[in-house]
Amino acid sequence: MRSGKLITRLDIYIFRQVLMALVAATGGLTALIWLTQSLRFVDLVVNRGLSFLVFLHLTALLIPSFIAVILPITTFVVIQFIYQRLATDRELTVMRATGLSPWALARPALMVALLTTMLGYGLSLWGVPATLADFRQDQWEIRNRLAAFLLQDGVFTPLSDKLTVYVRARDPDGTLRGILVDDARDPSAHATILAERGRLVDGPNGPRVILLDGSRQQIDHQTGRLNMLTFAQNDIDLADATKDDAERPADMSEVSLGALLHPHPFLERDRSKWIAEAYKRLTTPLTTLSYAMVGLLSTLGGMFRRHGGVLRPLVTVSIMVGLLAVGLAVGTLAARDNNLVILMWLHAVVPGVVCAILLLAPSMRSFGTRLRPSPA
Repeated sequence: MRSGKLITRLDIYIFRQVLMALVAATGGLTALIWLTQSLRFVDLVVNRGLSFLVFLHLTALLIPSFIAVILPITTFVVIQFIYQRLATDRELTVMRATGLSPWALARPALMVALLTTMLGYGLSLWGVPATLADFRQDQWEIRNRLAAFLLQDGVFTPLSDKLTVYVRARDPDGTLRGILVDDARDPSAHATILAERGRLVDGPNGPRVILLDGSRQQIDHQTGRLNMLTFAQNDIDLADATKDDAERPADMSEVSLGALLHPHPFLERDRSKWIAEAYKRLTTPLTTLSYAMVGLLSTLGGMFRRHGGVLRPLVTVSIMVGLLAVGLAVGTLAARDNNLVILMWLHAVVPGVVCAILLLAPSMRSFGTRLRPSPA
């Protein structure tokens, strides 16, 4: 019978409340962050003709990274809120009266925190790198291969660091009027091209512009003279099709854990940052358990008060703010010196262990008292 009651109705009751609140809080906060971050892409839809479905796909790829960042925080907030509400409604009073220890009351929340930690590892080690890689690839495609979306009438549009295009006007049929192209992709042949009109067409490397009735101006570096060539038609590739630009460099946020721990030799200068990012992925999900233990110690530890209190939650929130600040500082230090990576592990584990010991201490004292033989 005892093994069958390892998970009681009270466990299920608290577990369901914590889990539902966690889903609601994480979902709501993620939606808010997504809304604020997606505003910077609205211009691509409103002014530059990007498909709304492409916009949704592009911004949806950012959602896993949002969830991975806020999961430890929302776990703490939800546990603190649910258990504080149970105390205010006297439900914890009844549960304690039945003989449940603080650890027994904490068990449902720890189950939720453990599930959240596993989800955090899935996102940190696989989900976030995969979606960020797709996001940066799509973003690169829009900038370099779908340059037509970026052209605006009456604006000098830098399609890359070495290619700028100006279009005076655009006819309803797509004809471009008053075109200026500053092309410095070939350092030895920096050219300024003017054309009365033109049209965008698809090319093998991306969009190309067919220029009609124009001129190409280029300075001869040997003689210093300005050479001008007039033309009836000229084609220019607007995509950065050179080898160096066509191969998009990978960012450390989108590569695998193995690639972070063993960065490419040409990244030697940033080696410490890559290794610190690898350990950040390994330690950040563990903070979910630590933050959960902080919330549980706040609501279940120490002297129990039927009517709750305000001071303890405020102190707990202050401690959490301090832990978050320490986490940022430790990550920065570890990125500068990998010998300090141990601090990342300590920050992720020590608060939870300390809170677990403090929460377990009363139960251990009670257990020792029961084992002490009675005087003859």
